[in-house]
Amino acid sequence: MLNNIALSRRSLIAAAAAVVGVGSLAACGTSGDTSAAGGSSSEGGSQTLTVAASPSPHAEILNDFAADKLAEQGITLEVKEYTDYILPNQDVSAGEIDCNYFQHINYLNNYNEENGTDLVNVGKIHFEPMGVFAGKSDDLANIADGATISVPNDATNEGRALLLLQEHGVITLSESAGITATPNDIVDNPHNVEILEQEAAMLPSTLADVDFAVINGNYAIDAGLTLADAVAQESADSDVIKNEYANVIVTRPELEDDERIKALVDVLTTDEFKEYLADTFGDSVQAAF
Repeated sequence: MLNNIALSRRSLIAAAAAVVGVGSLAACGTSGDTSAAGGSSSEGGSQTLTVAASPSPHAEILNDFAADKLAEQGITLEVKEYTDYILPNQDVSAGEIDCNYFQHINYLNNYNEENGTDLVNVGKIHFEPMGVFAGKSDDLANIADGATISVPNDATNEGRALLLLQEHGVITLSESAGITATPNDIVDNPHNVEILEQEAAMLPSTLADVDFAVINGNYAIDAGLTLADAVAQESADSDVIKNEYANVIVTRPELEDDERIKALVDVLTTDEFKEYLADTFGDSVQAAF
């Protein structure tokens, strides 16, 4: 009898341990279970929202500004940092992340078109004016013949960079060229500048090797550069900038009306948030609402 009781107790303990082990794996896993991986389950009235974000300014904004405000609403914010432009969208589509905050509208539209996905923009948050930064040269208005200028090589940022160079008289693009312009659209290059196409994330680290580089705002911030350091910059008042290059919160269609995500967008579209951006980033990150 005692042996049977002891055996039963040992069986109960083993079963309990197995349940704990499964729970631990679910918390750390990236399986196809949307509720576990995406953090939509709740316990004791608390909910978790997982967001994929670029380190700066996106993850910084989420951790320093949004997390405490969401906690007041019973929402635990989990920020997962990514340093590339592909995985954050893939992981949202796969259900491993609830939403992401790293990309502008034009990039999202291009990504959906190229990948056959249906990710949705649920709120414009901020924009980062693109700047031309000095490398071996510092006078863009009197640029030397044969100067080298590096630009992002992705489809949605290269055209933006070339348009900025056109705005400052360095090159002229064909009339039909727009935000998808490439070096092939250059019709006038009076100083015979060389356009060097590079991965956007690499531009700050190769700045010393070129005369100028047109750098995305988030990568400039990561490298310790501010818009005040730029020798030229996009006009923050441009409708194209606000409508094409505003950074947005992105999720799957089935989470478009999710209350946790709505709460995040609400937190990031307040006057207090505008003040936070101005105090923290100056002109390098500006509200898009």
